[in-house]
Amino acid sequence: GWTIFDRLYIMKGVLYIVSDEPRTVPDIRFIYSKGIFTEPGPEAAETRIPSDEDIRIVSSSEAKKLFGTGAQIMDGVTWLVNDPPHITHYYHWSAELWFGFWRTYSSLDTAITSEGNTTLPVVRRLMFNHIDAFHWRDYAFMNQWVVRSSFPAITMEFIDDWRDRAEMGRPFVFDRVVIADRSAAMLSYNYARYQRTAGAPMALPGSVNWWMPIRNNVVEFAGLGPAIGGGTTSVPVITYISRQQWGRRMLVPEHHDKLVKELYKLRDRYGYEVNVVNAEAMSRVEQIQLAARTTIMMGVHGNGLTSLIWMKPSPRSTVMEFFYPQGFAHDYEYTTRALGMVHYGFWNSEYFTSPAVPIPKYVEGFQGNAIPLDGEVVARLCVERLTLASEVDD
Repeated sequence: GWTIFDRLYIMKGVLYIVSDEPRTVPDIRFIYSKGIFTEPGPEAAETRIPSDEDIRIVSSSEAKKLFGTGAQIMDGVTWLVNDPPHITHYYHWSAELWFGFWRTYSSLDTAITSEGNTTLPVVRRLMFNHIDAFHWRDYAFMNQWVVRSSFPAITMEFIDDWRDRAEMGRPFVFDRVVIADRSAAMLSYNYARYQRTAGAPMALPGSVNWWMPIRNNVVEFAGLGPAIGGGTTSVPVITYISRQQWGRRMLVPEHHDKLVKELYKLRDRYGYEVNVVNAEAMSRVEQIQLAARTTIMMGVHGNGLTSLIWMKPSPRSTVMEFFYPQGFAHDYEYTTRALGMVHYGFWNSEYFTSPAVPIPKYVEGFQGNAIPLDGEVVARLCVERLTLASEVDD
């Protein structure tokens, strides 16, 4: 579901892989699909398998017959999204699509530094062959911020542009292209393990600092230095992203109040900075700046936790996610670990962390407004995480 090609051709809307050794090309199903919605079941999966009308492998001699003497070059690096509309959501865009794209592309530079220095050329264009220009932005306006701050000069093409190129009947060739295909990614081993399409490219080579070029660009665009949030000697910042005004998936009100009280006790006793916020009441800049400074982020399972991707990984960096007892989803757990940070899931007073995580399950009450939580246990774990990191430094 995440594939890098040099000199991939397109003509009349069909992708052409030119190779005189077709056996070296992976199974097409793992590269590309028909780009339709991923309905459950084996029969639906069969309908997504690509045909010669979508992608073909041809020899160099066949390519010469098809394309003539040459093709129009699309220079630089292109990211191509072969997915139906499903990304009008901060998490699905930033922590799945962007996450997966950059993890795949960054496999070409395994020496990315903690400062985010990389030899990789910037991405020049982002192409969608099934989505129009009105179906990629999210309700919180975070998607466009992430795009423009990651690559300020990037250009975007959508389904009408794809059709324009197809109707010309002339060949184009990508200098280098990274293809994202959700349906193909769902065939991967890591997707079966974590139900995250961005999990598939995590099997590729890479630097432990792979995400830093994107994280640092976004944080700097928000007005902070890239080193913010790092180290283990500064005052820890605890951020509780509350959903109590959201109307869905909320803590028991008394338990929310107790958690806030316990966190403020930590502030008063240890001098920690404690922030209790409603993400929907904050500007984009405020959300990114706070996440970048945060040492421990916590909240009920939900979109607000997506901003954990702007945290600076360190021995203290932690995400605490609150679930209805016996319920679990890998969304933020896997994302946290992919960045080298520690995640804890909570079932009231019980908590767990990798590798001892439960099987994903959406139990009755998972989406409800009566999620129980023991605030004292959360506060104790905060102290453990912060003091243990200090002991390691000593």
